[in-house]
Amino acid sequence: MSESTVVVFGDQPPVHLDRVAGRAKVLVCDENSLPQALPTADVLLVWDFTSDAVRDAWPGEGPRPAWVHTASAGVDRLLCPELVTSDTVLTNARGVFEQPIAEYVAGLVVAMAKDFHGSWELQRQRRWQHRETMRLAGTRAVVVGAGPIGRAIGSTLAALGVVVDLVGRTAREGVRGGDELPELLPPADWVVSAAPLTDANRGMFDRTVFDRMKPSARFINVGRGPLVVEKDLTAALVARRIAGAALDVFEHEPLASDDPLWDVPGLFVSPHMSGDTVGWRDHLADQFQDNYERWCAGEPLLNIVDKRLGYVPVD
Repeated sequence: MSESTVVVFGDQPPVHLDRVAGRAKVLVCDENSLPQALPTADVLLVWDFTSDAVRDAWPGEGPRPAWVHTASAGVDRLLCPELVTSDTVLTNARGVFEQPIAEYVAGLVVAMAKDFHGSWELQRQRRWQHRETMRLAGTRAVVVGAGPIGRAIGSTLAALGVVVDLVGRTAREGVRGGDELPELLPPADWVVSAAPLTDANRGMFDRTVFDRMKPSARFINVGRGPLVVEKDLTAALVARRIAGAALDVFEHEPLASDDPLWDVPGLFVSPHMSGDTVGWRDHLADQFQDNYERWCAGEPLLNIVDKRLGYVPVD
């Protein structure tokens, strides 16, 4: 294979691409230079996966990359009709974020059940106030999203004794179908959103969902921000129709300093960090380089996304 061109999109490119740099011409670009760089690329590495620039700059019928890899689990920021219908192969970072996100969700569940926030506030007030907290074992969780992230969340919660119902688009062994969600919500103590964002599920967590949850239940979103109708969640928390919630992803990111979500009672806000652990950028770079070596060798790529579904199909 002649020398290929790898375009890396992002203001902060990977800390190392040693195995690629020795075999390809590597160009780093930002949003301004991406439209000119895309037609020259054989491979596009989307390092800045929070931007819509790739979707906006996709060259359509002109020259375009044969392979696009995004350093993220979700691909909704990339997909446009021209990319979906093209012969360009799209891969994602499946395998890097699953367990960290599962640990993050488990941490939130433990913290909420044991009222760590309340203990911290009482400590700040120097108040000795004995309380009783929830026993996790035997509580019920509904995890919406039956991909690798949802499965990792389910198995991690199950290790704590939580009874888990995993919900996917369609029913199959070990997975409940999406049409069963309404009946699973009323007994659930924890409802976790870990689904990819598609046109079909945008805004799926709305007032109807929150109204079906019991007053002691908590909601957690580590999937995609637009899965949740934020005003409906806010209303449910303010009216105490549910006991609490945690959002790691939002409709608009970063969350503005004057956004009312910061002050919603019972809401824990984190800045899209549930999957980001020490060394995660190195893991992402290594994963891309492993796949690049397969691409150079003419071997099948790993983590190929079904562009019409918007995710990597589960085996």
